[in-house]
Amino acid sequence: VPVTLHAGEAAGPGSIADALHKGGAVRLGHGVRIAEDVQGLDRAVAPAATEAPQLGALAHWVRDQAVPLEVCPSSNVQTGAATGIATHPVTALRRLGFAVTVNTDNRLMSATSLSREMHALVHEAGWTLADLRDVTLTAARSSFLHHDEREALVQEVLLPAYTLSNGRHRA
Repeated sequence: VPVTLHAGEAAGPGSIADALHKGGAVRLGHGVRIAEDVQGLDRAVAPAATEAPQLGALAHWVRDQAVPLEVCPSSNVQTGAATGIATHPVTALRRLGFAVTVNTDNRLMSATSLSREMHALVHEAGWTLADLRDVTLTAARSSFLHHDEREALVQEVLLPAYTLSNGRHRA
């Protein structure tokens, strides 16, 4: 049975390693603190960076195994796991090739919705429609649906919707 475990929000990379290796998680609820295992993370979003960020062993493994990180930007700011949306590690992690998805966590406590999360990433972190499409596709392909159901969702619903909206969005 595939499982998602909450790790890498309140506690650091050690909680991520435990969730994956001891808990058998195939997805991580949050996982944002994997950023602590990346030296020079800010260079992933710096336009004139001359040196690439350096991934630690755990970060390499999480990225290379495409372990989905269910990142919840507003919640992460509220809990102190991130300082703000504009500087949230999700943007750098995405650019480094991590399998990130955008989520709400507890909608009632965070007073947010998926639309608000995406809007904030566009307006505060410079995300594009292509960024939103990619994380949405990652989320769908990382779901616990059967393969045929996942691909039907992607091919019949998500890709057509993003194709229709391309060029018509208000980013």
